[in-house]
Amino acid sequence: MRRSGSTRRTEPTGREGRRFRRVTAVAACAAALAALTAVPAQAHERPKDRAPRWEVKDTGTPDVRFRGLAAVSRDTAWVAGTRGTVLRTTDGGRAWRDVSPPGAGELQFRDIEAFDARRAVVLAVGEGEDSRVYRTDDGGATWTEAFRNPDARAFYDCLTFFDHRHGLAVSDPVDGRFRILSTRDGGRSWAVLPDTGMPPALEGEAGFAASGQCLVSSGPKDVWLATGGAARARVLHSADRGRTWTATDTPIPAGDPARGVFALAFRDRHHGLAVGGDFNPGLPSPDAAARTGDGGRTWRPAAGSPPAYRSGVAWLPHSRAAALAVGPTGTDLTTDGGRTWRTVDTGSYDTVDCTPDRSCWAAGEKGRVARLEQ
Repeated sequence: MRRSGSTRRTEPTGREGRRFRRVTAVAACAAALAALTAVPAQAHERPKDRAPRWEVKDTGTPDVRFRGLAAVSRDTAWVAGTRGTVLRTTDGGRAWRDVSPPGAGELQFRDIEAFDARRAVVLAVGEGEDSRVYRTDDGGATWTEAFRNPDARAFYDCLTFFDHRHGLAVSDPVDGRFRILSTRDGGRSWAVLPDTGMPPALEGEAGFAASGQCLVSSGPKDVWLATGGAARARVLHSADRGRTWTATDTPIPAGDPARGVFALAFRDRHHGLAVGGDFNPGLPSPDAAARTGDGGRTWRPAAGSPPAYRSGVAWLPHSRAAALAVGPTGTDLTTDGGRTWRTVDTGSYDTVDCTPDRSCWAAGEKGRVARLEQ
């Protein structure tokens, strides 16, 4: 979402007037990982003092806020944030390499998608030419600017990839409809899709560039878009890589520029989670989570939601029922597919991502990046 004035800030971007205002996972998280992954339970048995926990990794960047995170494996992860910063680790976070694109110091990176340790695509957000896409094929040693937004009315929030070639990025509405950008060559080139299949946006509706999770995909063609800022918080779904869309209301609070769905996660084309709420500091956010079992056609509120606004969410690896949600005031765990959540830590993170090799990473303010240690 766009803000008035400069977009080069550490808070999540939003339309005019919007503001944004270690971690140790408890033994319940260990039980969830052991019971709900595809590995025999005995493989996870360990002394109590070695229960899984977030282990903060020193990135050496205390003045950067990382809202973009691409977890590749237990060893490899990329983060992207303020001051045009992109970091990469290939040793589990023991060392981080600054691989920021040259000349990007004034940009706000809010999303990054990585295919492996060498190939990644990063999105800078902002009005007009501040919205840009860069791609690297050599671990960040060099970058190519693949897209620079020529339209002052557009403001790109998030991107996602279906596979190594096909991907989408989304802008806040232009001429009353969300604008979708598409690539078919892994992010090397981009083109705006026709908006004839996009339903009209609600007054004040936009996406939140808070965690890189307002646009997510599952499988070869399904993609979902989270919205807020309007009278109703909606999720839009496309089953044809962004050419046609349907919109569904969610029970997550709306009716204010600071409220809506901030992040989505789908473990397959049917089962998804939505989190969000009110990002104004100090305000309660009841009903800040919802779930779907039919691909987003209907959404049910969580019976026990996180106690405050959450900006990121991810399914635990190989789990059918366990997931983590993160935000500035804590981390929450569900072990029943999003029906109920309980807080397992009060540390601050903006985004979370998990990998097929049973690893989860989180990132946020003050250069903080952490990996879930098991």
